[in-house]
Amino acid sequence: MRCVLVINPAAGGGLTAKVVGELVDHLRAVCEVRTVMATSAAGTEAAVRRAVADEADVLAVVGGDGIANLAVQACAESETALALIPAGTGNDLSRGLGIPREPVAAAEVMAEAIECGSRRRVDLGKVAGAGWFSTVLCAGLDAAINARANRLRWPRGQRRYDLATVLELIGLRQMPLRVETEGRLLDTRATLVAVGNTPYYGGGIPVCPQADPGDGAFDLTIVGEVTRRELLRVLPTVRTGRHLEHPAVTTLRAKSVRLGGDNGWLAFADGEPQARLPLTIRNTPGALEVVAPV
Repeated sequence: MRCVLVINPAAGGGLTAKVVGELVDHLRAVCEVRTVMATSAAGTEAAVRRAVADEADVLAVVGGDGIANLAVQACAESETALALIPAGTGNDLSRGLGIPREPVAAAEVMAEAIECGSRRRVDLGKVAGAGWFSTVLCAGLDAAINARANRLRWPRGQRRYDLATVLELIGLRQMPLRVETEGRLLDTRATLVAVGNTPYYGGGIPVCPQADPGDGAFDLTIVGEVTRRELLRVLPTVRTGRHLEHPAVTTLRAKSVRLGGDNGWLAFADGEPQARLPLTIRNTPGALEVVAPV
């Protein structure tokens, strides 16, 4: 079994040599490992694409959602299985797949799964004219928060998203939104829309709590017109999934979605900017093979 291990050493504020050594040791106990230390986005992208081009059996990546997204682009519709070892800020894909959040524990679980041949095919979203996404595509307030959080250098972790939320709420505006699915056309004024392949975004927020990456469909969460005060009351319930009970929230399921409307919104997916609306998204069942916890 050939495994390429790509590590972002700056992930999580910086991985120690001891942690890196333990990650490598766990994987080397069950397969042949080639290790790549990636110090830039370009270097990471080149490394993951080379691993797939060289037909590695497993591509293991250590870092956050950024490196996970690059690995998804490389592994989608290929024969190389993706093994995630979370060590970043959000870790939303690994969370959605039930992988331990601590990197050494995750490496141990991934090594056990590789040894046992435990794999799983999961769905991916595809943005027309752009790339793949594995977690959530969002537009509106949540995308603005994501963009703001990416610009902030302090604080770290979840508090960065919390601060970005407060700053974006100051300029809160509802905008026209059109949602077209294979079964419905919805024209409304909205605060945000989230298209979920998995439940989480923003470092563990279950915006689409019932989303399942193995069911061949997206879960959509649409927040309509709400005042700033009402939204402040709703936001704490998002962390428990109870926001779906609010009358301003509409949920849909769809295999393909077109998002439009005169809003100028920029969509984000897996925490990465995609394109401004309108855009079309389709669900591709089983597009990615992942190493799955036993």
